[in-house]
Amino acid sequence: MKYENVFSLLEEITIQYGEKVSLGMKSKWGWNEFTYKGLGLLSRRLASYIINDLQVEKGEKLAILSESKPEYGACVFGSVLAGLTTVPLDNKLTIYELDSILSNCQPSILLCSSANIERAKELQSRVPSIKHIILMDPSVYEDIKIPSLFSIPETYNAKWRRRPLSSTAFIIYTSGTTGNPKGVEISFKNMLSQMHDLKIALREILPLNEDMRMLSILPMNHLFELTVGFFIFLHHGYSIYYTQSLKPKDILEVMTEKKIKFMITVPAFLKLLKSSIEAEISKKPAIIKAIFNFNLKIARLLPVNLKKKLFKPVHDKFGGEFFGCITGGAPLDPVVGDFFKNIGIRVYQGYGLSEASPVVAVNRGKYQDIKSVGPVLKSFETRIDENTEELLLRGPSVMKGYYSREDLTQEVIDSDGWLHTGDIAKIDKHGLIYITGRIKNMIVLSGGKKVFPEEIESVLEQSTNFAEVCVSGIKKSFGEKDGCEEIAAIIVPTKEYAENFSSFENLEDAIKNEVKYLSNRLAPYKRPINIIVRTENLPRTTTRKLKRNEIKKILCDCVK
Repeated sequence: MKYENVFSLLEEITIQYGEKVSLGMKSKWGWNEFTYKGLGLLSRRLASYIINDLQVEKGEKLAILSESKPEYGACVFGSVLAGLTTVPLDNKLTIYELDSILSNCQPSILLCSSANIERAKELQSRVPSIKHIILMDPSVYEDIKIPSLFSIPETYNAKWRRRPLSSTAFIIYTSGTTGNPKGVEISFKNMLSQMHDLKIALREILPLNEDMRMLSILPMNHLFELTVGFFIFLHHGYSIYYTQSLKPKDILEVMTEKKIKFMITVPAFLKLLKSSIEAEISKKPAIIKAIFNFNLKIARLLPVNLKKKLFKPVHDKFGGEFFGCITGGAPLDPVVGDFFKNIGIRVYQGYGLSEASPVVAVNRGKYQDIKSVGPVLKSFETRIDENTEELLLRGPSVMKGYYSREDLTQEVIDSDGWLHTGDIAKIDKHGLIYITGRIKNMIVLSGGKKVFPEEIESVLEQSTNFAEVCVSGIKKSFGEKDGCEEIAAIIVPTKEYAENFSSFENLEDAIKNEVKYLSNRLAPYKRPINIIVRTENLPRTTTRKLKRNEIKKILCDCVK
């Protein structure tokens, strides 16, 4: 069905899937699960309260400060029914960053989980526009009279507020929100275009099976999760489960208990999962390790069902029914993708950005390459800039603009409607897109040569001894190369590898030698000049992207 608005989507899935589980999460009291009917009722209950009791006007803003949980979905639908613009907040931001965002968008309502109630109260004292706080959990703060989704009046009817497709459904604040927040405005038209495109694309990946159980591990404030992991999966009638943490133990527990079949994830998690499998195999007797490695080699030639039999113990740890995932948010290491493909789990690499609502492409169809992000979704036009090789996009999924920042909007969307992605790309004869770097990450060397960190990282990441790798350019401030950049790499070894050395100095020497050896695969000018070894994890965002600006500061401090 082609939904014309979110109202028809909510109505249709509520009727069609009724008593089937829509959203679920395990708590210390057991499983908290909403049926599709229950999700619809709770959404209407919240919307009715906002309209009738709080008398919040149509078009005002509602912010959500919470970890992912079933109640989050009811808050999103409730906000839409009440005619409000939804602002999902990053749960990991500091109070100062949140203050900056909320002062920018001026919401009337702040919905929060009980874990965030104290921060919500402080934010209300800082941001005058916040008139109401509503708890998403059963209220444990009745003494201070903060209502919860489960204590508000049990009324489910109001005159739902429809808004034009051109109006803003969501404001998504991107990374770097301190000082000058940058909120991406996503319209209902943008969102529905994504849903229509992805329904077509996912036919080549997922079965239209009402018994599909999906795992959600990305935060709901992330547009990729909100679009694909929430709206699209509910659109198909799937059951979505959340986890309390990103620890492999907790994730595998949910996968086993609920027999998870598919998930949305990020490359960093897949790399962690691969490492944990390999670490477990390394502890086995030599004959078991030899058999596992032999099976990996022959598995390339086998169909999926035989691969699953060869690696049955691994599949059993995933619940026995897990068959694949879509990954996005960062480049996928082809070695990681091939590893999972060989053991019978398919990884579909996708590509997108918030400004495109957010999915642009996903690897699917007749021509597939693990190094590619696949062909674009149906409604997008693509073009490669002849001078910069930047990928340009145009279509109904391109954002309205940055909230209250027409100046920034004009910097990324030109007069012909082309969105400048900032990504360097190539498109082959089959329409497959290959992302090769970021313009803003580009390193310009003294001779004028341009190098992209991602290219160097993909080579260094081939080492099984390296847990994390980040490459950056650092400017020289003296000598004949003053003002020019040099290539620096920061390496975090795996714990298992680090334990083999009696001192940090010996570990450092070994890693530097390995970097130099791997760098022989690169042209001489692309090889790192400065190699920094670090035993602490590199700073990342909540969606596991490297915080390159912070890492660059670390590198600069180390090289001084």
